[in-house]
Amino acid sequence: MLGWEGELPLPSVRTIGEMRSVLAEPTCACDAPLYFMYRDLARSDADWVWLHTRHLRYDLTVIPPRDLCGEWVKTKGHYHPKNLHGVGYPEIYEVLEGEVHYLLQTGELDDAVLISAEEGDVIVIPPGYGHVSINPSPDQTLEMANIVSTAFESEYGAYETLHGAAYYEMKGGALKKNPHYQHTPPIRYIGPTCGRGTHRFCKGPIYDMVGNEDACAFLNYPERYAAVLEVLLKD
Repeated sequence: MLGWEGELPLPSVRTIGEMRSVLAEPTCACDAPLYFMYRDLARSDADWVWLHTRHLRYDLTVIPPRDLCGEWVKTKGHYHPKNLHGVGYPEIYEVLEGEVHYLLQTGELDDAVLISAEEGDVIVIPPGYGHVSINPSPDQTLEMANIVSTAFESEYGAYETLHGAAYYEMKGGALKKNPHYQHTPPIRYIGPTCGRGTHRFCKGPIYDMVGNEDACAFLNYPERYAAVLEVLLKD
């Protein structure tokens, strides 16, 4: 696997049965796993201890190409809660192979953004945005790395209740409005969010952030980096 040396643990596997509630076509059949999640990785015991003592986790996600009855394969989608200072936890991704569309939306549904990224790009999901990762390729596997705080649990409930994000990305790239939403914000299209920032956390490879207090602090203390995070999704 790109971006990783040595043996990987067994992954968590997301199946079609676990994803039906968020699909454009919930009765869609697919016998193959939809994606694989390798959680809590480190290249050395020292790195693992460094991450854990700072309440951080390094993960890999692998999403093979799948056509789910006309919808591109995607992750389930989730929001991050707010920290003790009332600011949502962010997350950082790096595309290791393939291409990805990150579909973001605010909890208040006053903004929706589609971020297109490819191998080598670094993307920060800013506070307040839920997100879905989509593999828009008919034949190429998507591999992503991420670093995220372990001080919270991801919140899937809103996506499950509303049967997915505000939009479904269909085969061919068309975005279809989710009819379960009373209000659907217009979509904005932008490139990799770290193209707008110069802070250390906007540079890959993100594994190099391990051991760097300044680079990783925004994941647990986003209130200290408000000015940097607020510009990431600007047009």
